[in-house]
Amino acid sequence: MTINVYTEQTPNPATMKFMVNKLLINGSEDFATKESAALSPFANELFKFNFVNGVFFASNFVTITKTEDAEWGDIEAILKEFVKGAVESELKIKDNSSEDIPAFEGSDLEIKIQQILHDYVRPAVEQDGGAISYKSFDEGIVTVELRGSCSGCPSSTITLKSGIQNLLQRMVPEVKEVVSEAL
Repeated sequence: MTINVYTEQTPNPATMKFMVNKLLINGSEDFATKESAALSPFANELFKFNFVNGVFFASNFVTITKTEDAEWGDIEAILKEFVKGAVESELKIKDNSSEDIPAFEGSDLEIKIQQILHDYVRPAVEQDGGAISYKSFDEGIVTVELRGSCSGCPSSTITLKSGIQNLLQRMVPEVKEVVSEAL
């Protein structure tokens, strides 16, 4: 199979989404630091580029966050070529790959919230090169974690309040607010 890689800009100017025509991972993996990438051969190799500041994998893409001093025009082609080679050589994202569909836990209400986030919100967030994960539900407040291009993105607050919060409030009247846990 010939691996094709194409890039997409994300709402976060510091991140670029590198799409491939192959499933890379079921679920997602976030490596916000070089240290966190120790168990990921793929992410570890990306962090060897001094302009890489974060790596996030989901389904058929890797979102790469660059350092402030790097310009996409200078590094995009290098990263594209690297991603192509890494996928072709089947460089592992995790050494202990046992990814499954997430098992939702908690009360019936919490499970309903997690299911909505998984079914409706996750695909939209992944389109922008990011990921969302449920953290908790307490006294009407849903806490989520935004990763990938969503982490530190200027428009993530708008997405959180206008999109996710409105959706959850319509579908689960007990939800009063949605907040993001800072990484």
